[in-house]
Amino acid sequence: MAKRLIPTLNRVLVEKILPPSKTNAGILLPEKSTKFSSGIVVAVGPGAIDKQGKTIPIPFKEGDTVLLPEFGGTQVKLGEKEFHLYRDEDILGTLHE
Repeated sequence: MAKRLIPTLNRVLVEKILPPSKTNAGILLPEKSTKFSSGIVVAVGPGAIDKQGKTIPIPFKEGDTVLLPEFGGTQVKLGEKEFHLYRDEDILGTLHE
């Protein structure tokens, strides 16, 4: 049976997108050739609770492509897949085409 992780509070579960290792012409790219990393939001928590007891909603939803910081997040392995957990304020933004 596959496990499903539902984040708590203002945490977001992200599956990182691996940058291409070579160009369309077949030229191999070094690992550090990309300056940023991105990922797909897999699950979101319900949101943080403010001092009045109200839930502050998370600005991301499942399926969003997000820009991730170079460092941070907590690595989580579920089955054979690897994910990362971030607080919503650590995610830099969403990517749109």
